[in-house]
Amino acid sequence: METCKIKNLYNLEETIAKPLFEGSVYPWELLPKINSFILQLGQTLDEEEYEKRGEDIWIAKSASVAPTAYIHGPAIIGKNAQVRHCAFIRGNAIVGEGAVVGNSTELKNVILFNKVQVPHYNYVGDSILGYKAHMGAGSITSNVKSDKKLVIVKDGDQRYETGLKKFGAMIGDEVEVGCGSILNPGTVVGPHTNIYPLSSVREVIPANSIYKKRGEVAEKY
Repeated sequence: METCKIKNLYNLEETIAKPLFEGSVYPWELLPKINSFILQLGQTLDEEEYEKRGEDIWIAKSASVAPTAYIHGPAIIGKNAQVRHCAFIRGNAIVGEGAVVGNSTELKNVILFNKVQVPHYNYVGDSILGYKAHMGAGSITSNVKSDKKLVIVKDGDQRYETGLKKFGAMIGDEVEVGCGSILNPGTVVGPHTNIYPLSSVREVIPANSIYKKRGEVAEKY
């Protein structure tokens, strides 16, 4: 399960949520803690850089938020971020500096590191996306199993019982997810990996890989 460890997935210098990660081994351990962390962090944000809009919503003054976007707290929208037309942020969301939340994109219980892009018709729920990760148009994280059982992370013959009913995907730094792909519950994608368009992913994908289909993962050179 080495690929799945926080230290092997993320550059913690690229998120305002760095303190939340401290003391944890696997990133999904943080999913139940995002709400309380935002409520605490929001109270400490510099009022010269952030303004509070509505209940438990902090938005950087340099961020761009479309008037048609909907944001439910608790949420933090970072510096120079863009929240575009008809974005739907349902709460428990940290949007990193320079990140893009695009038209008709929905977020729920997520951490987006700096410069993440979820720009077109994406659903990202109960997930963490690393620095400069990008989800192509229409790609989503599926966060609940069809049988409603608890999510298990599978890495080859290794299995990790998360104890979570809702768990989307842990996506490492600079991952590219192709258009129309589905990241099934419990997916973990190592940094600098590319996922082919129209993929259905449901396991741990190593760093520096090209995912073509299940059982066909090539190493990047």
